[in-house]
Amino acid sequence: MAQLARRHGTGPASLTEIAEQEDLPRAYLEQLVISLRDADLVQSTRGAHGGYELTRPPEKIVMGEVLRALEGPIAPMICVTDDPSHLTCERSGHCTVNFMWVRVRDAIAGALDSMTLADLVPPLARLSPAGLPALGVMVDGAPSGNAIT
Repeated sequence: MAQLARRHGTGPASLTEIAEQEDLPRAYLEQLVISLRDADLVQSTRGAHGGYELTRPPEKIVMGEVLRALEGPIAPMICVTDDPSHLTCERSGHCTVNFMWVRVRDAIAGALDSMTLADLVPPLARLSPAGLPALGVMVDGAPSGNAIT
């Protein structure tokens, strides 16, 4: 997803390119994109210049959404999952640590839901539409976020 965020707006990226850049097996990425496509986070384009791209800008994709698409419900213990198909633990009515696990789950979910894909890929790490690294313009000693293409 970070590779697709870096390339956002430059067209589809092939899984072969991403696999090479991330040093991951292509077959593994093929499995991941199925879940990401089912969650409407990526879309595919067929053909010689086809590949995958984000369905929304990186600023609009929350990391909790990505993790839930790939891993399922966020739950440090099965007894605190928000999955409706989960069977209730026989101890849930008198468990003394369930409250702790609920807080841990909520803290993790809160952190992931407050972070976007764009937070992982700063503007200077993104590619310009020409496929080159974006160059930030300095304004008063700080990057402006504008890209020179």
